[in-house]
Amino acid sequence: MLDFRDRSPAKKANDDFSGRRKFLISFMLGLMLILVMRAIYLQVITKNFLIHQGDMRQIDDVSVSAYRGVIVDRQGEPLAISTPVESIWINPKELKSAREEQIKIVEKLLCLPAGKITEWIKEDPHRQFLYIARRVNPQLADRVKELKLTGVYSEREFKRFYPTGGVSAHLVGFTNVDDIGQAGLEFGYEKLLKGMPGSKRVIRDGQRRIIEDIENISEPISGKDLELSIDQRIQYLAYKELQVAVNANKAKSGALVVLDAKNGEVLAAVNQPSYNPNTRNNLKEGLYRNRAFTEVFEPGSTVKPFVVAAALDGGFITPNSIFVTNGTYQVGHNTVKDTHNYGTMDTTKVITKSSNIGVTMMSLKMPPKYLYDIYHQLGFGVSASSGFPGEASGIMKDYKKWHDFDRATMAFGYGLNASVLQLARAYTALADDGVLHSVSLLKREDDDDAVRIFSAKTAKTVRKMMETVLTKDGTAIEAVVPGYSAAGKTGTAKKATAHGYTEKSYFAIFSGMAPVENPRLIIAVMIDEPSAGNYYGGLVAAPVFSRVMAGALRVLDVAPDKEETMPILLTHK
Repeated sequence: MLDFRDRSPAKKANDDFSGRRKFLISFMLGLMLILVMRAIYLQVITKNFLIHQGDMRQIDDVSVSAYRGVIVDRQGEPLAISTPVESIWINPKELKSAREEQIKIVEKLLCLPAGKITEWIKEDPHRQFLYIARRVNPQLADRVKELKLTGVYSEREFKRFYPTGGVSAHLVGFTNVDDIGQAGLEFGYEKLLKGMPGSKRVIRDGQRRIIEDIENISEPISGKDLELSIDQRIQYLAYKELQVAVNANKAKSGALVVLDAKNGEVLAAVNQPSYNPNTRNNLKEGLYRNRAFTEVFEPGSTVKPFVVAAALDGGFITPNSIFVTNGTYQVGHNTVKDTHNYGTMDTTKVITKSSNIGVTMMSLKMPPKYLYDIYHQLGFGVSASSGFPGEASGIMKDYKKWHDFDRATMAFGYGLNASVLQLARAYTALADDGVLHSVSLLKREDDDDAVRIFSAKTAKTVRKMMETVLTKDGTAIEAVVPGYSAAGKTGTAKKATAHGYTEKSYFAIFSGMAPVENPRLIIAVMIDEPSAGNYYGGLVAAPVFSRVMAGALRVLDVAPDKEETMPILLTHK
C-alpha cells in the first residue's frame, strides 16, 4: 500500500534539527562525563603525586650564608670583618623573553657594558643560573629588584672588609669573591674562619622569587674569630716609618718585624710597598707576598753577636780576648777584609767595629759542628713555625761541607740566609738572657716552647757589647733610642746573583732590642736595594729601628731608663 503521509520540506527540516539537538546534547554530556572522570582522577587517584609535584615547583631549599669570623688585633680592633651584601644573578632561559629596554636598565644600574647581559644569554640560552654582579650594596640590589624583571634574582652574601687597608694587608691577606681565603692569615686559617652554611625552606612564586620562608632546616654556624698578637698601634707606626725609609732611600722594598722579647709574640709585621686589600684590581702576586715571612736574604753582620756568644759560652774566648788584625786576614787561598785597619781589638771592639777578621778568628777557634749547631738551634735553616702560610725556612750549608773559608763567611753572615722573622726570633736568645722563644701570631701569655741556647751571663755580656754599636765609635749611632738604652747590630750584605755578588746592590739591615738591662722589644729591619746614595745598615735601617722602637716603647708604657737622652722641650713664656 502506498504511504500518502505528509512529506513537506518543513517537516523534514524539523526532523533534522531534532537529530542535531540530540547529538549536541549527547556530545556535551559526554564531555561533562570526561571532565568529571578527569577531576576524580586528579583529585582522588593522583592527588598525592600532584601535591608533591606542585611542592617541587613552589617549595625550594636554599643555602643561608654563614658569617665569616672576625680577625682582630690584641686590643680587639678589627682587621677583617664581613658585611652583608647582595649578589645579582639571572636565569638566561627566562630572561631572554624580557624587553630589551628592561635589560638595558639593569645593565646601567650595575654599571655593565651595554649589551653584556644579552651577550651572556646568547652564549648559553639554556643555562638557568649566571651571576651578573657580586657583592653589591643592598640599596643597589633593591633598585634592581624593584624592576620586577622575570629572570633576575638576588641572594644575600657577605663581603670582607679590611678597616686598616694596606697597613696590615700583607699579614691579614684577603678572600676571593666567594669569601674564601686567598692569602695571608685569611688563607692560613680558612677552616677556622669560614663557618658552616645553613639552609632554609622557602616558597617561590611563578617567577621563582622567594615570597615566604617556611622553615629553617639548619642554622648557619658562624666562623670562629681570630685574635692576633699584633698591636695595631705599633703596626701602624712601623708601617709609616718603613714607608718613609723605603721612599727616602729609593729602595726596591722593605720589611720589618717587632717581637715581644719575653714571649715571642709578633707585635708588628710590615712590608713596603703595600696594597689595599679592599680594592685589588690588577693586583700582581709579588705585591701581596709577605716578604718579612716568606723571603730570605743573607743577614750579613747581624749574626756576629751569635758567633761571639757561641765562642764565649763554649769557652773558646773571653770578654778580654785579644785579636790582632791589620785590615786583611788570609784564610787558605781567600782573603777576609775589614773596612778599616782596626789593629789590636778586644772582644767588645770586634762587635763595636763589626770586624769581619775578628769574628773569623773566633769562628776558626770553634769546631764546625759546634757553630753549626748553635745556628741551627737559633732557627737558621728551620721554619719559625709562626703559622703563616708559605713561611720560609732559609738555607744553611751542612757543616760537613764547610771549608775554612766557609767557616769565616758564616761568621759574618754569608753562606746562610734567613727571613726578617727568623732574624728577629734569633735575637730573643740574646734579649731574654739566653732563652730562645718560638714566635706566635696569635695572642698568648707564655711561650711553652722556649729553649735555652746561651747562659744568662753570656747573653747579658753580649748585650752590653752590642750597646757600644749605638755609640759614636760604633756603626749605628743613628739607632739610638731617645730616653732608652738600646743594643743592636748592623748588617750590610751584598746581593747575590747568578754570577756572584754584585757591587751595586745591597741589603741594609739592623736588628736590636731595648731597654738593654731588661729588653721588652726586638725589632729587625731590612731595606732591599737602597739607591739614594747610602746603603749601609747603620745609615739606612738603623734610623727606622730608632723611631719605631721609641714609639712602640711609649705605646706599651715602658718607663725610660736613660732620661738624660730624651729631647728637651723648650717652652716660651
